[in-house]
Amino acid sequence: AERYRERFDDIGRKLGFRGLEIHEIPESRARDVAARMVDEAAAISALIPDKSSIIALDERGETIDSATFARHLGRWRDESVPTAVFLIGGADGLSPELRRKVKLSVAFGKATWPHQMVRVMLLEQIYRAATILSGHPYHRA
Repeated sequence: AERYRERFDDIGRKLGFRGLEIHEIPESRARDVAARMVDEAAAISALIPDKSSIIALDERGETIDSATFARHLGRWRDESVPTAVFLIGGADGLSPELRRKVKLSVAFGKATWPHQMVRVMLLEQIYRAATILSGHPYHRA
């Protein structure tokens, strides 16, 4: 995952993107699902800057190709959206409160993926999007 992050930082700066920050919140110790989701939503919400575009990674989200993903990132950059925040929910998913704030919900297929795998796939897609926007030959579609 770190390799894609470093590569994005390099090419992304040239395209007008800021660097990537990764925040991982501790798992809630609450016993019931609703309480865990509330705890997680509060911890996540505290990290989201104002005026951010919020993107959820969710198995029920829209399956989009890399070029479409790149267009979303490019549009937000061009609209001067200060921050794009990508959310990978906990084992219980994202709270309804967070889901209401989401601008785009994306699925990496119909399967359920482990969180660490989703992180690697997301960072690769962010890097790939930057290469698409820059015309770099990494993406050969």
